[in-house]
Amino acid sequence: MPKILIVDDDVTITNLMKMLVSMDGHEPTTVNDSLQALETARAVNPDLITLDLMMPGLTGFDVCELLKNDPKLAGVPIIIVSAKDDADSKEKAKQVGAVDYITKPFGMDEFISKIKAHTS
Repeated sequence: MPKILIVDDDVTITNLMKMLVSMDGHEPTTVNDSLQALETARAVNPDLITLDLMMPGLTGFDVCELLKNDPKLAGVPIIIVSAKDDADSKEKAKQVGAVDYITKPFGMDEFISKIKAHTS
């Protein structure tokens, strides 16, 4: 059962994503604080991380870069899930190491298919 770490400051979004990945047979862990994301990722050792961009404190770009620079977590695929739908954000996400990008609001099928694509 793949472990998915969901990082988003919006509790409603994390609860929805948690329900979706659980229904698909994954083991979710949620974090609503970007500063706790790195610590939780080290503790959980996830198979995949979903990461919001616009959060108080560290942005998703910052968190992605920190995760990719951590030897223990560098190989974990990161999918950005953000309301930002501009080319610059998508390009920067790739530059800091994200493997995919989902724009909010997202469809359930798109969300689950991208998670499956990066965990199988």
